[in-house]
Amino acid sequence: MDAKDYLADPCGASSLSFWKTERVVVPENMRIMRDDLFDAAQYAAWHDERYFKLRCELSERKRPALPAGYELICPDTEAYARHICGCYDAEGVSAAELEAYRAHDVYDPALWVAVAAPGGELAASGVAELDTRIGEGVLEWIQVSPSHRRRGLGTFVVCELLRRMKENGAAFATVSGKLNSASDPLALYEVCGFRDAVVWHILTK
Repeated sequence: MDAKDYLADPCGASSLSFWKTERVVVPENMRIMRDDLFDAAQYAAWHDERYFKLRCELSERKRPALPAGYELICPDTEAYARHICGCYDAEGVSAAELEAYRAHDVYDPALWVAVAAPGGELAASGVAELDTRIGEGVLEWIQVSPSHRRRGLGTFVVCELLRRMKENGAAFATVSGKLNSASDPLALYEVCGFRDAVVWHILTK
C-alpha cells in the first residue's frame, strides 16, 4: 500500500497507522480483516478480537483546560509503563518496550503527556506519534487511573495531544482500540472529534 491509497481512507485501508502498515509482518497464524469483508462462518474456529479505528481532521485547537487540582508533569519512561500497566487488566507495556518508541522515526517528545493528582500520583497519561511524511498523528496509549476517571482527564489528555500534533505539523490523527472495552474508549474519542469508525477483526488460531 502506498501513501496515496492510505490517505484516501485511513480507517478503511488498514487497521494500523501508515508507518506500521509499511513495517509490520502479519504472523502466519493471524488474519486482519475489515468487518464488511468478514465471514464469521469461515473463521468460526479462530479467536476473534474486534477493534475500531477512527480518524480526526485537525484544525486549530485551543489549549484544553486541565481539571482543577491536577498538573502536567514529566515522569520517566518507567513511570509511564507502570501507569499504563496499572490501568489495564490484561494488557500493558514494559519500560523497555516503551523506551523503544523513542527510537522510532515517528517519535516526538512533545507527544508524551502525563498528569499528576494532588500529592504527585500519576493520574492520566498519553503517548502519541507523528508521521511527518503524511501528516498523520497516532494516539498509542491513552489511560486514566481507575480512581481518577469521570473527571475529564481522558478528554484533556486526548485534546492536548491533538493540539500538540497540529502545532507540530499533523493534518489528521488516527486511533485504534478494542471495541468492547469496559472503559468505552470509543465514546471518549468521539467526544474529542474522532469520526469514520471502521471495525477490524484480529483473528488468531
